[in-house]
Amino acid sequence: MMSFIQSLEKRRTYYNINRELPVSEEEVLDIIKKVTEATPDAFNMKSARVIVALGEKQDQLWDSAYDAFGGQVDQSKTDSFKNGYGTILYFIDEELVKSYQEQFALYADNFPVWANQSNGMLQSNIWTALREVGVGASLQHYNPVINEAVGRLFDIPAGWKLIGQMPFGGIGAEPDAKEKEDIDKRVLVKK
Repeated sequence: MMSFIQSLEKRRTYYNINRELPVSEEEVLDIIKKVTEATPDAFNMKSARVIVALGEKQDQLWDSAYDAFGGQVDQSKTDSFKNGYGTILYFIDEELVKSYQEQFALYADNFPVWANQSNGMLQSNIWTALREVGVGASLQHYNPVINEAVGRLFDIPAGWKLIGQMPFGGIGAEPDAKEKEDIDKRVLVKK
């Protein structure tokens, strides 16, 4: 078992993915469910929604994404995502967020921010947990251009806002090594 920091360091953007998972589909789905349940949200709002596209839906998603851009994106890029085992679609339930804004008016302006923060934590947590079991992934943002196509393809409730897409699969190749930064330029310690 890797340490938490090692897991974070191994979490990389994997574009070269395939349909050969190193673990079972059931294990991947179990990870996604457990991490979703364990990721915090302000006021325990539980604003994140997740759809996992597999098989035919995986193919349709990335074909629809390419079509939504009218040929203005590189098809080899969308095909590289389509080559993966599946894609995790991240949403925020904006109707739920609105209900919290109404219920706790003093914090109304903060609930959309908090929902976005929680969704970001969820994305990072799932991404890291998948890498821990040898599954590669990347985080994509083809929204809002693909929102309408995704809504039709998955029958998305009107109040769900698409935040990001995470294609995942077996690792075809490791990405290039990252250059180490001088972290003291970003983390300042004051006494």
